[in-house]
Amino acid sequence: MSEAANILGRARLGNTGVSLAANLVPVNEDDAYRVQAALHEWQNAQGQGPVRGYKIGCTTAVMQEIVGVPNPCFGGVVESTVHQGSGNFNAKDFQRVGIECEVAVRLSSDLPASETLYDMSQIEAAIGACMAAIEVVDNRYGDFLSLPATVLIADDFFQSACVLGAEVTDWRGLDLAAVEGRVYIDGSQQGSGLGAEVLGHPLQAVLWLANRMSALGRGLKAGEFILTGSLTPVQWLDTAPARAVISIDGLGDVQALFD
Repeated sequence: MSEAANILGRARLGNTGVSLAANLVPVNEDDAYRVQAALHEWQNAQGQGPVRGYKIGCTTAVMQEIVGVPNPCFGGVVESTVHQGSGNFNAKDFQRVGIECEVAVRLSSDLPASETLYDMSQIEAAIGACMAAIEVVDNRYGDFLSLPATVLIADDFFQSACVLGAEVTDWRGLDLAAVEGRVYIDGSQQGSGLGAEVLGHPLQAVLWLANRMSALGRGLKAGEFILTGSLTPVQWLDTAPARAVISIDGLGDVQALFD
């Protein structure tokens, strides 16, 4: 576990492509999440901070088929990569950078590991706020379709950073499945999508995460945030400088600047 985690961590820190020898490739998803947890420990030891939130990927049947997994996947987001309202990034710090338009939630109470499955009422009760968010992703893999999905999971599934918007505490007045998110690059709209693109409803992704982590003997803590999945296809930014803005009905705007 530690050898694979160290290789992934050094690739992240040195901004190089990800490559794992065949004997270090996780054999299944549970094994991949154990490597991922070791990677987070390595990042913390390197001064990048502890995990403050999680991202959920592969929330559509199309992406699951493309990547070769029958379910969503999650990754961690460490403290040093979290930005509030606006984020400034150097495009040279990524292999190939992209942005995703997401509804994020902030937990106000714990969702500990449980022997019984969580239901939606428990998830809703644990959410204190919702936010518009940009997930900054990085294709560190080149042709990622040539890699086992377990490698992507171990490496936080493209996660690189995020920008969180203002917290909306009266979110229960919003129909999160019907909210529309829009992506703008340098003022030009490049994509849009509804909350329903994420497993039919963004909170279904939170429910999935709570139950998946329980199966791993882990839980979620009050104060942590969750990026629930992109409402739109990823927008790869192949030129810089660039200004990316996402706007979600009822949740507001956030931006990321790439120099």
